[in-house]
Amino acid sequence: MNFTVEDLQKEITYKTSRSGGKGGQNVNKVSSKVELLFNFDRSEVFTEEEKRLLWTKLQSRLNKDGNLQVVCEEERSQYLNKEKALEKLHLILTKALHQPKTRKATKPTKAMIAARLVKKKIQAAKKENRRRNFDD
Repeated sequence: MNFTVEDLQKEITYKTSRSGGKGGQNVNKVSSKVELLFNFDRSEVFTEEEKRLLWTKLQSRLNKDGNLQVVCEEERSQYLNKEKALEKLHLILTKALHQPKTRKATKPTKAMIAARLVKKKIQAAKKENRRRNFDD
């Protein structure tokens, strides 16, 4: 799971196009929108087990060719959009490969049980004091 952005860059293909949004006439002239395509099935960065894990977790994000597609058109510069798209890809892959530790069930300690019972007694006493006395 130790991979860097530089490792990924070797296996990424980019598509650029004109993007909408802010930029004025710059939008009409410059292809600043970046589509990043990454196929982790053909990647040499990941092991077979990691590829299976990525495929199961990112199945909904894959296009028909099996590529993971990240689009960025936030900035006016193509270079900045490429950088942001790379960061997004790195974040997506690290989140998908993260496996949380399994929780070990533990028993409550005697002190915890005693503290809970004391709190329950205090609460019961409060409620008992709030009751009206109907024996009068």
